[in-house]
Amino acid sequence: MTILDKIIETKKQEVAENKAKTPVSKLERSQYFERKCISFRKNIEMQGTSGIIAEYKRQSPSKGIINNNVPVKEVAEGYFKAGASAMSILTDNQYFGGCNNDLLEGRSAVGLPIIRKEFIIDEYQIVEAKSIGADAILLIAACLTALEIKTLTDFAHSLGLEILLELHDESELKKVYDHADMIGINNRNLKNFVVDVEHAIKMAHSLPKKMTKIAESGLDSPHTVAMLRKEGFHGFLMGEHFMKTSNPGLACQNFITELRNIEKR
Repeated sequence: MTILDKIIETKKQEVAENKAKTPVSKLERSQYFERKCISFRKNIEMQGTSGIIAEYKRQSPSKGIINNNVPVKEVAEGYFKAGASAMSILTDNQYFGGCNNDLLEGRSAVGLPIIRKEFIIDEYQIVEAKSIGADAILLIAACLTALEIKTLTDFAHSLGLEILLELHDESELKKVYDHADMIGINNRNLKNFVVDVEHAIKMAHSLPKKMTKIAESGLDSPHTVAMLRKEGFHGFLMGEHFMKTSNPGLACQNFITELRNIEKR
């Protein structure tokens, strides 16, 4: 059983428990449920923006504890001031140390679009995402069928949420749903967590041209981001590179400053 398989098995049990504890009707009464979402895709595509999707991540199965000390509010405000185009917040608890309250705190701190980074397998989690102030959700092709991707995407759109559909290899291209808002290429193999930063470039030309393209994971150099932008990528999801420092916001600011200097040359 792979790490991804274990996570999904845990998630099935967790979703069942959450449904029993907090019904959809209660989620729909949340202060954020009727809030109009900020377009994650438009913020990424906007000319002159950094394209950086800065992540709040406490830990991971492969790295263990990354940063368990810096408050979400402080990091979110730091990313906003740094010029990040959007923010990603992990809400999985068992494997990544996150929780729904992390996203709630991020939402109350900044006006950036926020994606709920989660292993979504059920419509209930999408209602949850809307209730805690997310603007977009992640769907991972590796753990969903093509029909599930279509069904979950359409349901998310009915609530005003956008979709980032994450792919890992060419075999998943057949699962791409035309109505997904963004397609992400994850450089980290979720079956063994090995990172290959060239992966996004190799797959770039196989992606539908009309879709907003996001490179994910293993991005630790402004030169790499600049190269990926030239290859047609609009967004760059980064977590560990910022979070492994004592001041993620400052690390993000320095990265974006260097990136802009490179792209001016």
